[in-house]
Amino acid sequence: MSTPTPSGRGSTLTGRLTRAGVADVTRAARLLEDTALTALVADPADVLLGPLSEVADPDQALLTLAKLAGAVGAPGSELGTLLRHVLITDGPARERLLAVAGASVALGDSLVAHPENLHVLIEEAAGTGVPVEQVRAELLVAVGADPQADVPVAALAGAAGTDAMRLAYRRRLLRIAATDLTSADPLTRLPGVAAALADLAGAALEAALAVARAELDDHGLGARLAVIGMGKGGGRELNYVSDVDVIYVAEPVAGTSEDEAMAVGARLAAGLARVCSTPSGEPALWPVDAALRPEGKDGPLVRTLASHRAYYERWARTWEFQALLKARPLAGDRALGEAYVEAVNPFVWSAVQRPNFVEDSQAMRRRVEQHVPAAEADRQLKLGVGGLRDVEFTVQLLQLVHGRADEEIRSPSTLTALAALAAGGYVGREHAAQLAVCYRLLRVLEHRIQLFRLRRTHLMPTAEADLRRLARSVGMRAEGPEGLIERWRQVRRDVRRLHEELFYRPLLPATAQLSTEEARLAPDAARARLAAIGYADPAGSMRHIAALTEGVSRRAAIQRQLLPVMLGWFAEGADPDGGLLAFRRLSDELGATHWYLKLLRDSGTAAQRLAHVLSTSRYVADALTRSPESVTWLAEDADLEPRTLDRLRAEADAVLTRAHEPVPAATALRALRRRELARTAAADVLGVVTGTRASQSLTAAADVVLAGTLRIAEWEARAARGLEHSPTRLLVVAMGRLGGREMGYSSDADVLFVHDPLPGQDPVAAQEFALAVATAVRSLAAGVGPEPALEVDADLRPEGRNGPLVRSFSAYAEYYERWSSPWESQALLRARPVAGDDELAERFVALVDPLRYPAGGLDAATVREVRRIKARVEAERLPRGVNPARHLKLGRGGISDVEWTAQLLQLQHAHEVPALRTTGTLDALGAAVEAGLLDDVDGTVLADAWLLASRLRDANVLWSGRAAGAHADVLPHDRQTLAGVARVVGYPAGSGGELEEDYLRTARRARAVVERVFYG
Repeated sequence: MSTPTPSGRGSTLTGRLTRAGVADVTRAARLLEDTALTALVADPADVLLGPLSEVADPDQALLTLAKLAGAVGAPGSELGTLLRHVLITDGPARERLLAVAGASVALGDSLVAHPENLHVLIEEAAGTGVPVEQVRAELLVAVGADPQADVPVAALAGAAGTDAMRLAYRRRLLRIAATDLTSADPLTRLPGVAAALADLAGAALEAALAVARAELDDHGLGARLAVIGMGKGGGRELNYVSDVDVIYVAEPVAGTSEDEAMAVGARLAAGLARVCSTPSGEPALWPVDAALRPEGKDGPLVRTLASHRAYYERWARTWEFQALLKARPLAGDRALGEAYVEAVNPFVWSAVQRPNFVEDSQAMRRRVEQHVPAAEADRQLKLGVGGLRDVEFTVQLLQLVHGRADEEIRSPSTLTALAALAAGGYVGREHAAQLAVCYRLLRVLEHRIQLFRLRRTHLMPTAEADLRRLARSVGMRAEGPEGLIERWRQVRRDVRRLHEELFYRPLLPATAQLSTEEARLAPDAARARLAAIGYADPAGSMRHIAALTEGVSRRAAIQRQLLPVMLGWFAEGADPDGGLLAFRRLSDELGATHWYLKLLRDSGTAAQRLAHVLSTSRYVADALTRSPESVTWLAEDADLEPRTLDRLRAEADAVLTRAHEPVPAATALRALRRRELARTAAADVLGVVTGTRASQSLTAAADVVLAGTLRIAEWEARAARGLEHSPTRLLVVAMGRLGGREMGYSSDADVLFVHDPLPGQDPVAAQEFALAVATAVRSLAAGVGPEPALEVDADLRPEGRNGPLVRSFSAYAEYYERWSSPWESQALLRARPVAGDDELAERFVALVDPLRYPAGGLDAATVREVRRIKARVEAERLPRGVNPARHLKLGRGGISDVEWTAQLLQLQHAHEVPALRTTGTLDALGAAVEAGLLDDVDGTVLADAWLLASRLRDANVLWSGRAAGAHADVLPHDRQTLAGVARVVGYPAGSGGELEEDYLRTARRARAVVERVFYG
């Protein structure tokens, strides 16, 4: 087939389709012969190919037209006649239809499903610049509500009202898209389109609220409810598909209590969201997101105006005031909405007076960027480097800094505010113009991508067909996908450059109080100094310094006083780069507090101590980052002192008394332990609390968790069985290092579970109850959650892992009488009741005392058996490839050597030396020396070896930040790691080799004593 051209030459249909931009020529030719389409237009190719060449996706447009031709019915029907007229008439109506069909498969399908909406495209009325009240009335009428009513109530409720609102929304959306897609300059049209979408969203919320009222018997008239738009909805710069961020404010009407009004308001808010977001006959619009409300998702959905004001006065964080910049009444009670905005505006424009405001805003932008998944980073239009957030954060920060004194720059619209900032001289005109053009292009790209399927996305496509459609939709047909990608990348580079220039301040000079060398934080001098004093990555450190010192706020001023000297303190640690990075993270977290920088500036010790712990211990750095308020401990030794067991128990009791759910209660107990781990670790690194005092502190925290989780588990077990009282007494017995109050940062909690059925109770039921409790204790203490786990290990029980997790007291008695072996008697030397029934605890101690303190001591055969087991442990349990001299636990002269020696003396002599009846290793050694069973020098040698090995195990964890893994049990070979461990235990810088020699010598001396005393 060929047709004449103006030059007289023939042209094939294939060639014409190709020149029109069709990708699938075969399918397009078939569609042009579609029966329904040819019934309307005799020669579709002649009529349509020219106009199709102008649309984003000619293939999609042609497919939609074929579907639509089949949907309108017979050619002579009203809609058939209308569609035929549109297609054959060269005019705006055809342009609008083809533009929509070629840019949005979603709107095309909607038009096919509701072909009567062709009338929307025929009408000349624009989709932008429409008065807000007109759009509001349009959607209210669609659900049968009176737009003039003070409180509109829909005549249609439930699914009928929901679908009616959504149909009206789609009709208006179709009009907006048609106006947008036929614009010769989409970048210029963008602000009007975004405003129209925001107005449409507000109208949808108003209609949804009317439907929600219709679903209540009294229409919810007991409460005034205002829906406040936030984010892009509040700024009248909404996307085609976006979460609509809102805050709800409610007030009771006369005769209604506040509680009742809040309940009604919450029902209305939930109903509104349901109408917009949940499945129905017509597709959902978008999620209604109220997460920006006070306390976020943890706070009540609806609050009074006074409650909002009180929250913002006392509790709000900096980012919340930044979010309020966009607040605008969208729906509901207009007077209440305006009162809300009037109430919060003073908070918005005084927020810059909060400590560290500028730095917090900068840190928030960095966090947003850091949270972008790596796989999306190079495709993000919104959150990534050079994306929309760079522009928005820049404009908002400049508004908030300067807007207190200049009301002209307070617009919630990004582009309007940017123009005002330029007019006011806050931003250079060229910079503002370039930033505005970049922002418009990014938003247009975002709109076109979302419009295709009406799905929320901010990612640039990667498929060739998608990029081709996108390029054509923004007027880059000639440039194509390659040109589009290059333009986008250039925009990203320009936006990031301008963002960094406007959003960040240059590095400031150091304070005059310091020496010239210390004060040189000017880029070149500071970089040279950092390299000279031991920083591995001076360039990276400079970025941290810049982030901490830029700006004109009080926070930046104090940081400029602190950082020059703190850089030197960081360099005294084994990892100055890590210390500075941790300091930056901690400062980002605590920047908004009133006390943090004041503490570091005014305290005589806090800043230096903070620098020391951050550059010496990754464990402490992580702990302080997780609990930043813990920095206050560094000012006073008393705050670093371990909390007493009684105090911890009182805290735990208060937590459990208030608790209603087991997992949150256990999480709170684990948080208490995490706090004490952090306190002890900081004190340990600073040398305030070390050795056995640190171990006792860690043990006390574990004791409290075990006691608390036992209480929770027992309560849950009773509740699950409908019992008022437990059928059996329960007891948790600490074993191992827990029993000896010798826990380290990597220690598990070794325990035995014991129970004793109450008189008259079924033993089987009691056993089942006790097992449920023991299982729950382990789960609650160590289950997955936000707080550190305490692994509860019951492997020292009779028969080990092959035996039941929990036994009755009588079963323990029978087992120990008939089958107990020497190693179990040895293990019971550490047995210490830690939680549960006091009377059962006394009976259990009385039961095991004869085993661990046998009358007459040990016979020769048993002594040989103990020695044989020890030799076997040395031969079999030492990890393959590890030098025995360097294994802190199982190696020669290590922890195990010392403990077995002390325990053998206990087994042999505790029946006649009461002081040996202790669960602690050092106490046992001291008692043996006092009783003349061990030479003074030997006792000192063994104690020193045990203390140093235990200290080094903990130091491995404190240095690396890793509590799990076999690394904690080995003296490091790596020089850098060894140097770090040496700094943790208090050795001077560069003393890793000295520490290594000290330990190996100490262990050798201890092993000599073990050979003589233990092995004989």
